Amino acid sequence: MKAAPVEIAPVIPLARAADYLQLCRPRVAVMVLLTVLIGGLLAADGPTPVVLFHALVGTALVTAAASILNQYVERHTDALMPRTANRPLPAGRLAPGEVLALGSLAAVLGLGYLAGASPPAAIVCAVTFALYVFAYTPAKRTTTLNTLIGAVPGALPPVIGWAAVRGRFDGGALALFLIVFVWQVPHFLAIAWMYRDDYAKGGHAMLTVRDRRGDRTAEQMLVYGLTLLPVSLTPALGGLAGAGYAAGALALGAYFLRPILRFRRERSPGAARAVLRASLVYLPGVLLLLLASKYLATG
Repeated sequence: MKAAPVEIAPVIPLARAADYLQLCRPRVAVMVLLTVLIGGLLAADGPTPVVLFHALVGTALVTAAASILNQYVERHTDALMPRTANRPLPAGRLAPGEVLALGSLAAVLGLGYLAGASPPAAIVCAVTFALYVFAYTPAKRTTTLNTLIGAVPGALPPVIGWAAVRGRFDGGALALFLIVFVWQVPHFLAIAWMYRDDYAKGGHAMLTVRDRRGDRTAEQMLVYGLTLLPVSLTPALGGLAGAGYAAGALALGAYFLRPILRFRRERSPGAARAVLRASLVYLPGVLLLLLASKYLATG
């Protein structure tokens, strides 16, 4: 007598799992979660591992939801751009309905989780999600101000961590927000210049698409790069950091300005890439300086 066949639960194929992971944009998610963590550590007066753990879990879900829904909305324009045409939705590997359902579920679970753990953090996270999905995403096709619109939700993750630990918003949260907000403009303009032909094919209203000579792009990079110098000092002025931080922040600001000034002269993809590389050194550098200033000062 033959044994009855054993039923095995279906397993998600590796390729499909990779597509789901790609929807979540893991590199972006890691940067978001690191800024949430740093915001929480800067706000803490003592050990807060449980609070920060909850903030990171909830934010991870909402960040994934925002990326998923952004790709759902932009699936048609993504199909027009070589850089994004192979994403799961425009390539046809995932169906729009399942992606919409997955993104909506992640948003509900993440915001619900955060609401139970830290209502102030949940409020900031909900605002971040709404601005990214319902303001920034459609603005990319209608106005060159989309970079500034997107910089608002992009600068809120450290505030999520701060709010989770402190339970309120104060000068420290504002200082973190301002640094990340101003930093994003030259950072994203560099990316937009490197891929401006792609953005043009996708019908995006990027400044770099309409500013073919690069005059306004270079001007905006320089204005915001210079603005970072005083803005980066706000933690020191507010008592969140000391003189060592201030000196280091100014040095990093000067380091960031150098490729921006080069782009102002050259306006080439290589010069834009140099700005991008410097931006990826600047922000972690400033945030690590803040952490060092806080924790070395307190022993």
